Amino acid sequence: MGTNTLNSGGQLDKQSRILDAAMELLSRHGIAGVSMRAVSREAGVALGLVNYYYDDKTSLIRAALRRVDEDDLLLVASDPGSDPKEQLRQALRRVAGPDLLTTRYLSLRLHLWALAQADEGYAEINAAAFDRYIDGVARLVCNAQPGLSWLECRDRAADIVVIQNGMWLTSLLGVDKAAIQRSIERTEDIAFAPPRDASRDAK
Repeated sequence: MGTNTLNSGGQLDKQSRILDAAMELLSRHGIAGVSMRAVSREAGVALGLVNYYYDDKTSLIRAALRRVDEDDLLLVASDPGSDPKEQLRQALRRVAGPDLLTTRYLSLRLHLWALAQADEGYAEINAAAFDRYIDGVARLVCNAQPGLSWLECRDRAADIVVIQNGMWLTSLLGVDKAAIQRSIERTEDIAFAPPRDASRDAK
């Protein structure tokens, strides 16, 4: 039983290395730089092992899209033991973490977004991931503001994501930290604004 566990862990580690290598090549060279042979060299594994885990380049790109989806969901994961307002604030600030605002990571996302525009299969994965992320942000907003309807929470989440995506894209151009901070503050303003009815009553 111990040996099987070790083997399973080793296999998962190799598969993860292969996917990491594919994502690294994609971030540096775009889709043209991703081939099964190039991935095997980058990962330091035999070509046959790459072919064992992934049928072709398309399956590698799909796996990369799903990995990014999983990473995005971690950004908006809720913690039942924490204050809902603080959870929301942390999630809104997390997207500007130093591990995300890197040329490598942002370049990877840009290439994946471009691929999603060019391929129907990739587009479906990307659209589903986008909806899950917006739902994740919306849940955090609703938890922090129980007086909001789900529709309003989701509208706010969509507005927040527009700002976040713009922040990520413009970070490739070297936007300064003050601009990033202002973008985060805008997302907080959207998330924590009073309900629409309350705003009208205040007037």
